[in-house]
Amino acid sequence: MRLTTAFSRLALGSAIMLASLGSVQAQDVKIGFIVKQPEQAWFINEQRAATERGEELGFDVVRMSGKDGQEVLSAIDNLYAQGAQGFVICPPDVRLGSAIMNRAEQYGMKVITVDDQFVTSSGEPMEGVPHLGMSGTRIGQQVGQAIAAEIEARGWNPEEVAALRITNNELPTAVERTDGATQALLASGFPEANIFDAPQQSTDTSSAFSAAAPILSQRGEFAHWVIYALNEESVLGGVRATEQYGLAADNVIGVGINGSGAAFAEFSRNNPTGFYGTVAVSSTMHGRQTAEDLYLWIAEDQEPPANTETSGTLMTRDNWEKVRAALGL
Repeated sequence: MRLTTAFSRLALGSAIMLASLGSVQAQDVKIGFIVKQPEQAWFINEQRAATERGEELGFDVVRMSGKDGQEVLSAIDNLYAQGAQGFVICPPDVRLGSAIMNRAEQYGMKVITVDDQFVTSSGEPMEGVPHLGMSGTRIGQQVGQAIAAEIEARGWNPEEVAALRITNNELPTAVERTDGATQALLASGFPEANIFDAPQQSTDTSSAFSAAAPILSQRGEFAHWVIYALNEESVLGGVRATEQYGLAADNVIGVGINGSGAAFAEFSRNNPTGFYGTVAVSSTMHGRQTAEDLYLWIAEDQEPPANTETSGTLMTRDNWEKVRAALGL
């Protein structure tokens, strides 16, 4: 499988577009951009960025919701009826790849996955579908390293600290991220016996809150807690649970993943909370790059790399505005 990095490709993007601008503008290109949770800040930014890239390059982007398999298939039918030649998708379930690709191939549509990659029935990444997303393990390791560094900075004894690992084992990217964070924590000397799983039903704040609350009640012997999950919304659910349980903010270290409106709102509060930081990844770049990739594939027959991995930057209450500006969030 070919592997490239997003930033090396972005460095070439302008040159490519200048070289092909004349022929591309002559094309009548329309693409779809389907996301699993269109109300989440990450996906709002992603779809908006894709639309803006379309406006810059002269192609149309149709934003669609795909919260379950049936809605995704209906969205594909809708896009075909509108004359779209392909779509970018973050699927609601990565195991739906075969069904989604069957429908797309029926219509002769090109497909790129973003954020969550299609998998086969055996759980392996599906080949033949270009993908752009985070390196789940590497991003997770950044989370674990940030937590370990803050534990040390606060002078906590790791033996007296509990880790709340909010998990979603149905989503491979979630497993990669939480496993990566766990690896980094253990490498720092954190005791494995102090890590407690809180399985969530979905990937939002309310689901994480419901998963976290019972664990906190069962483990009242710990005064200090760290929290990690697949995204910042889930970490915020854990933080809200610690607040309800009565833990002070300075006894909690929550580190999320994404760098979106949920984190910005938390950092903007008058008083700090247990949400210490998030490993920010540019959803704007994800939206722009995948839309451009699909456009060039349709208009110029330039097939995208098989797999593009992005990395993140730690964003905290102290630096979030600078990081946000640097990443174009």
